[in-house]
Amino acid sequence: MSLNEVPLVLILVGLAAYAILGGADFGAGFWQLFGGRSERDRAIREHAHHAMGPVWEANHVWLIFVLVIAWTAYPTAFASIVTTLSVALFVAGIGIIFRGTAYALRSATATAREQRAVESISGVSSILTPFALGAVIGGIASERVVVGNAKGDLVTSWLNPTSAIVGAIAVATAAYMAAVYLAADAVRLGKPELAQAYRVRALWTAVIAGAIALGGLAVVRDDSPDLWAGLKHGAGLAAVIVSAVAGVVTLALVYRSRFEPARETAAIAVAAIIAGWALAQRPQLLPGLTVDQAAAGRTTLITLLISVAGGALLLIPSLALLFGLVIRGRFDTVFPELPAARVSAPTTTRAWSPLAALAGACLAVGGVLMFFVDALWAQLVGGAFLIAFVLAGFVALASLVAAGDGEGDEAVPPV
Repeated sequence: MSLNEVPLVLILVGLAAYAILGGADFGAGFWQLFGGRSERDRAIREHAHHAMGPVWEANHVWLIFVLVIAWTAYPTAFASIVTTLSVALFVAGIGIIFRGTAYALRSATATAREQRAVESISGVSSILTPFALGAVIGGIASERVVVGNAKGDLVTSWLNPTSAIVGAIAVATAAYMAAVYLAADAVRLGKPELAQAYRVRALWTAVIAGAIALGGLAVVRDDSPDLWAGLKHGAGLAAVIVSAVAGVVTLALVYRSRFEPARETAAIAVAAIIAGWALAQRPQLLPGLTVDQAAAGRTTLITLLISVAGGALLLIPSLALLFGLVIRGRFDTVFPELPAARVSAPTTTRAWSPLAALAGACLAVGGVLMFFVDALWAQLVGGAFLIAFVLAGFVALASLVAAGDGEGDEAVPPV
């Protein structure tokens, strides 16, 4: 392995860590949305919320790590990717912001209806973000990102068959991993009914994820022939086989309720998918641009690797301590059962709706001006509208929580 390839390996490690750890967090948001809407299923939604509590922000360090390494080590490729795929990356960023905001606001909800509304925002964001990031990977893998500043199509670069299937796989895999992890956490908490509920969800999402992956091979064959060729031979094929075997083993372990080893095999399956993509494309980063051609100067790369090594001395022990405490249950919180419903006096809780509409309008106008109009005035005005979107969105969410009990709302106990 040459010096030019070392940062690429670090990027792949970071992507795998983010897909496994951050993906499980997004999957927990998925189960807040689809964990069941009745009050009988509140324990499922509560468990998903509390399980991600200690790590929901820490896992984003891997995304930051990938971005920093990429723009430092491969600046030409990075600039081409973020400009061509700017819309998809913007969508992913918005999803991360709204998911974090909803997570923070959920603890301030006072009624069941407010809680469900905030959970819905978190759940939709937890689907939107992995899909958009998967679409980015699909755009790169299908060679729709060409070298140069925004030389690729801003829409079809991420809205295409390969991107769609990779995005769907990202969402399904996140839901699957989260179900496995949450089942293991429920066992540790001594809640067998909750573990069984997530075990069932893990089994059927595994079937769905496997079906999407198999269908994805046909899509890749027709839409990305170069990637398909790389996956059929050599190291790329070996990675696909490892991923498939690990997936089958994980499914068998979940079926037998052996959730702790299932965590590890599920992580192997995801990491093998990412490795297979890289091996299938090697040595090409973008069409006509190899790793050696894209790499920064030797001095830059050496400085970068020294900086990474220094940062790892702080980061790795800290994350190891954090995840060790989580796995040992030091942050476990036993949440109360839902008490009898209490009906509140009627009041108005719709004040946030005009703000939500305003936020949506600002997003639409700002997005069009920023991404599809090249004039300087459009960039400035579009930026102003996007800032207004963020402000209006935050105020709308805060108003939703602060609106108080609505007609027919049920009280939610503090958790």
